[in-house]
Amino acid sequence: MTGANFLTADTGTMALVTSEGNARKCVQATDTHVAVAGVEKIIPSVEDLQPFVELIGRSGTGQDITSYVSLFTPPGDSPTAGDDGELAAGDDREFHLVLIDNGRMAMREDDQLRETLYCIRCSACANSCANFQHVGGHAFGGETYSGGIATGWEAGVHGQDSAAEFNDLCTGCSRCVNQCPVNIDIPWINTVVRDRINRGEEGNLDFLVEGLTPDAEPGGVDLQKRLFGNFDTLARLGSAFAPLSNWVARAGPARSVMERTLGVDSRRELPSFERESLVEWFDDRGPRVRPEDARRQVTLYPDAYTNYVRTDRGKAAIRVLEALDVRVDVPAAGESGRAPLSQGMIATARENAEAVYEALAPAVAADHDVVVIEPSDLAMFHREYERLLPEDDFAALEAHSYEIMEYVYGLLEAGADADALPDGDGERVAYHSHCQQRTLGLEPHTVAVLEDRGFDVVTSDVECCGMAGSFGYKSEYYDLSVDVGESLVEQFRTDDTADRTVVASGTSCLEQLDDLLSRRPAHPVRLLDR
Repeated sequence: MTGANFLTADTGTMALVTSEGNARKCVQATDTHVAVAGVEKIIPSVEDLQPFVELIGRSGTGQDITSYVSLFTPPGDSPTAGDDGELAAGDDREFHLVLIDNGRMAMREDDQLRETLYCIRCSACANSCANFQHVGGHAFGGETYSGGIATGWEAGVHGQDSAAEFNDLCTGCSRCVNQCPVNIDIPWINTVVRDRINRGEEGNLDFLVEGLTPDAEPGGVDLQKRLFGNFDTLARLGSAFAPLSNWVARAGPARSVMERTLGVDSRRELPSFERESLVEWFDDRGPRVRPEDARRQVTLYPDAYTNYVRTDRGKAAIRVLEALDVRVDVPAAGESGRAPLSQGMIATARENAEAVYEALAPAVAADHDVVVIEPSDLAMFHREYERLLPEDDFAALEAHSYEIMEYVYGLLEAGADADALPDGDGERVAYHSHCQQRTLGLEPHTVAVLEDRGFDVVTSDVECCGMAGSFGYKSEYYDLSVDVGESLVEQFRTDDTADRTVVASGTSCLEQLDDLLSRRPAHPVRLLDR
């Protein structure tokens, strides 16, 4: 009995791809062969095998090709021993092919889960997933499969209740996106299943299949997810009542109540809200570059964390852009939708996306650039908004939006005066790039700008910091978050990095490093604002 990596429809040829050759031996040594394969394993012809066979080895283990590729066109002859002891062809052997549906045909008709069937079982998503590397397949998987793609398989084949047991282990960091050889959007599948689990719905939901959404989130979304999914509202209230809100939130009784009722781990330091938001500060201050002197006109997107918590990095970004002769505007734009999307609250994420686009549309229409500080929000503009906004709106915003250090790099390349920025004078920097910044291919821009300004930069090579926004605040995942984060911290404790200034691009990375290191990390734009 064997499985089958691929089956060709034209000749019935079966491909077995292995590292040790055991399957080939089993097939040849027996007189009955039973092959069991999912219906998604069928491809049109023998000629179509080549790319798939190449992808399995290269994506799973990094080999050019795996050790054994066996092609069988059954039924074949089984070898039998003659009177002289020599092997000779015997009677035609028995062959049975069992094709498994078990929910796959229904998945094919489901617009949101269909991509799961593209999976070739190469394990690239597991190899690139920080959480999977730390907990393994018994925790991050179910009856059907493990790793990032497991949620889609489990929901379609075994049921959403089973998928719910590990679905939240996918933080949406998107590191698996570039690794998947067949371009499955694994984070989106996990989000869709999370949304369905929130709703307590099974199977093929009409509003999802048709690309529509209900008017509001279901009442079944638990309090913890509602809290983190509506961070913009929480931050706005925290800012309005700061510093009293910060004092109350840090008080022992309040932390105890939050842990018991909302699952906010009391060991994690909470953010401090600023009394004056970045938008309010800029409204009072105004732009400092005259239109006639401006190299470019930029709208700085004030993500919720920059607007209400880390206003210092927003102010630094504005001053750096102005030093390079860029006229800046900071509109009140609201949360991008990343927070509710991470909780599986797709309807809320779509509402947020629509509101953000409405706030940024005048700048886009005027051909102004939109600069984003938080990489996960830029990833929303460049990836998830394709599913949340009309096609033309998404395309327009994607074409006009940039990460802050990417934009500074572009200005310098276009002839902006680099001497307007401070000289690093050989300052030693240890830099960690945000997960989604890497997925978008933007890490090199930050390194190039810092090195151009005279900083001595080394970079981390770990996949993720483990914080992932709300993930690291949740009691049930705090220990895992810290365990993943320790892999990053260890890189910044070596002899070469122990005395370096720690720099990180993402909010999650900064929060994690701030918790786990003795020296406070900084956003890279702060180094250019001295």
